[in-house]
Amino acid sequence: MAYDVTLIPGDGIGTEVSGAARRVLEATGLQFNWDIQEAGVTALEKHGDVLPASVLDSIRKNGIALKGPLTTPIGEGFRSVNVALRHELNLYANLRPSRTYQGVQSTFDNVDLVIVRENMEDLYAGVEFEQGGEDTAEIIAEINKRSTKQVSESAALTIKAITPENSRRIVKFAFDYAKENGRKLVTSVHKANIMKHTDGLFLEVSKSVASEYPDVEFNDRIVDNMCMQLMQKPDQYDVLVMPNLYGDIVSDLTSGMIGGLGVAPSANIGEKGAVFEAIHGSAPSHAGKNVANPTAMILSGVMMLRHLKEFDAAQSVDDAVSKVIAEGKNVTYDLRADRDQSKAAKTSEMADAIIAEMKK
Repeated sequence: MAYDVTLIPGDGIGTEVSGAARRVLEATGLQFNWDIQEAGVTALEKHGDVLPASVLDSIRKNGIALKGPLTTPIGEGFRSVNVALRHELNLYANLRPSRTYQGVQSTFDNVDLVIVRENMEDLYAGVEFEQGGEDTAEIIAEINKRSTKQVSESAALTIKAITPENSRRIVKFAFDYAKENGRKLVTSVHKANIMKHTDGLFLEVSKSVASEYPDVEFNDRIVDNMCMQLMQKPDQYDVLVMPNLYGDIVSDLTSGMIGGLGVAPSANIGEKGAVFEAIHGSAPSHAGKNVANPTAMILSGVMMLRHLKEFDAAQSVDDAVSKVIAEGKNVTYDLRADRDQSKAAKTSEMADAIIAEMKK
């Protein structure tokens, strides 16, 4: 059986790390029909759009995509490709595991956390009103008529919206993930002590969903306290579920705990599709040098294999990555203890070493 997968190589270092991931995935012996699609700066130069309709059509058709890092051009009118993909395809769940690997320089040992981030609403939904705008003035005037908390007429506005349906969907995703992956605890992260109607709703829905999963433990933490707790006792947490903004911040925090974005994979998953991608950016200044760390991209491929229920292949790649990093020889310079670029493996050479380890 061959899997039809949309492959978005990316730009900057994207083509190099996604190319490495592709070779590693093919080395599992599984068959892939890669539908290669361009997005980001490359697509803008060729097609005049950072996210051509053909990319979305391909992912809708195949139901699964592997995406390299993309550059969003600076300037008005250019949307974030990552955000646009999530909204166009209703990829409501952002899944970001953070796990320490022996050999990666990190302050923490034995971290094994999973962030489940809601993708579709909260402050990231893009409902904003510019400072000084006529519509902004109208909204501020209406708020000030109805609220004892007055908003300055000079303010810019961003609307934070939390709905029970989207909250339930993401919390249920977190509990289902916990059950399917042998996880024992789900923690709802919020700021309900201050934002009583929005985050309060998220917490209320979290508790309701938790009651439907008696075999999975549940607790909740205020987001600032959660960050402190992760620094002090990360071993006491497992799956963390939260609204969009907190998820973005806390997932970068946990990525830092395991050694950085170079070893941090992710997935954006919806009911009709899934896109797997490294969290890190496209680092255009390093493009074409064959020096970028491919680990996050390869581990995103591991997540894709597990999504396809190819668990043996996924474990084979994961074990090989762990072994190569632990040995510390055939790794890119950022994974070397001495950071000596003259002794470091190239991107393609690290992929070669992982493939060789898989064949042992």
